Amino acid sequence: MAAAQRIVIENCSIATVDANDTEYASGHVVVAGNRIEALGSGRAPEGLENVVRRIDASGHLVTPGLVNTHHHFYQWITRGLATDHNLFNWLVALYPTWARIDEPMVSAAARGSLAMMARGGVTTAMDHHYVHPRGSGDLSGAIIGAARETGVRFTLARGSMDRGESDGGLPPDFAVESLEGALAATEATVDEHHDASFDAMTQVAVAPCSPFSVTTELLKQGAELARRKGVRLHTHGSETVEEEKFCHELFGMGPTDYFESTGWLGEDVWMAHCVHMNDSDIAAFARTGTGVAHCPSSNARLAAGIARVPDMLAAGVPVGLGVDGTASNESGELHTELRNALLINRLGAHREAALNARQALRLGTYGGARVLGRAAQIGSLEPGKLADLVLWNLGTLAHSSIADPVTALVFGAAAPVTASFVNGRQIVEHGRMLTVDEDEIARSTRKEAQRLARIAAQS
Repeated sequence: MAAAQRIVIENCSIATVDANDTEYASGHVVVAGNRIEALGSGRAPEGLENVVRRIDASGHLVTPGLVNTHHHFYQWITRGLATDHNLFNWLVALYPTWARIDEPMVSAAARGSLAMMARGGVTTAMDHHYVHPRGSGDLSGAIIGAARETGVRFTLARGSMDRGESDGGLPPDFAVESLEGALAATEATVDEHHDASFDAMTQVAVAPCSPFSVTTELLKQGAELARRKGVRLHTHGSETVEEEKFCHELFGMGPTDYFESTGWLGEDVWMAHCVHMNDSDIAAFARTGTGVAHCPSSNARLAAGIARVPDMLAAGVPVGLGVDGTASNESGELHTELRNALLINRLGAHREAALNARQALRLGTYGGARVLGRAAQIGSLEPGKLADLVLWNLGTLAHSSIADPVTALVFGAAAPVTASFVNGRQIVEHGRMLTVDEDEIARSTRKEAQRLARIAAQS
């Protein structure tokens, strides 16, 4: 077997985000094949064999790649709509349009969403896709194909809805699946695409959409399916006060108690948002190891509220960051969520003590890896872990007078990405994608957005 080719990165600041938050003011990282082989202070050891590339990363901070734990790629082609709505009104306004999506639209939207995240430092992404109109084509295959093309590590949360308007749900009836159809299609997606290996590039989770768009039976049978297949579970939870009221009216209990009654708390579960959580809810998540995808920009855009992230972390709840769909976070970038998570949480009860720069970076890296069940492989820079890492350029005017590199990354302006590696393969160089044509993606997403708008207007 041929020896692994090595890439040596030197003269950089390093934030490993390991268990001890080890940092190096000037250090090196050695990548061998798709793994991190070594890292430490100073220059790399002399005499390394099979070095195919040396990178002088002076003026850069190297961190683990960012991990996005919640997104809806298809929304890329419905950005900028219903900009002054709360969640429920926003959903009612947009569901009729979303129900008209098809495979070419979803493919283009996924390519746009992935490229925007990757060029900003995301190396692991996920997509919660739950809109499957009849006759729309192979949407799961289109999304996974876009992720493979982009070169990003990826989890598809195969979503579903089976509670339409006639059953008291929010989505129109023609936008939902049957219980049996949703379960069968989800299982088929797991069977075809899920990879359980250490360095897997594609994994699948079972992901009914939300309490107000799925039946209790879909939640229960979805949980049973996921555990039979050995995959993770994902849904929306406790996002708004309206959801809290809906659950009490329909089920006679709050969202967390309802989820627990359907088998939806556990170490293999993570939920998006979790804004309206009381002490009992947080304790239940901590006791069961249930994870949270915190989406600060989307929560602010939809006026949902401020999630109690400091209290969750103090209780031991796994927490990562999410972009959420670009119809509620039009920037589509995760690195801005590091800053927004810190700032928005400081508006809450804990004020300036809510989060600091290193906690925000941990949310976006190791926290996200833990939420996705991949903390043993990614999320920190340690020998033996997969080589998913980012070189942030802090030598620019925007960061020139901030001495601490982690503070510069989190508190400062969005730092340019000089290079981003996934599985040891470089996918970004100087803020541009190497794997896809960004200009072509911009043209195709604009075209598909216009086509969707025309179809929706005629419906």
